[in-house]
Amino acid sequence: MSESEASVNIFLDQRVLDRIRAEYLEMPGMKLTPAQLQRLCGIEQTMCTLALESLVKAHFLTLKSDGTYVRLTEGRSPPPRPAKAATKPTPFVTTSRRAS
Repeated sequence: MSESEASVNIFLDQRVLDRIRAEYLEMPGMKLTPAQLQRLCGIEQTMCTLALESLVKAHFLTLKSDGTYVRLTEGRSPPPRPAKAATKPTPFVTTSRRAS
């Protein structure tokens, strides 16, 4: 394989990874089998397997016991804490306005 062919393959791999990431980011809660992901993204089996393994190693996806891949952060993030605003009581001052 020539150097230019290798760089093209790396580019194509990155495009596949970006496409899969985009699909999972666009649809929260999505869980797909490798076959479903192949059909969704239009990629062949070997490329799909390599991409999924890469995204699992990068801690973006995780493999569930039912054979589906889900975003690692789905359902694992701590619940959001309410924001606490520092408020100072301000005295309410009434002023009378005279009509001029």
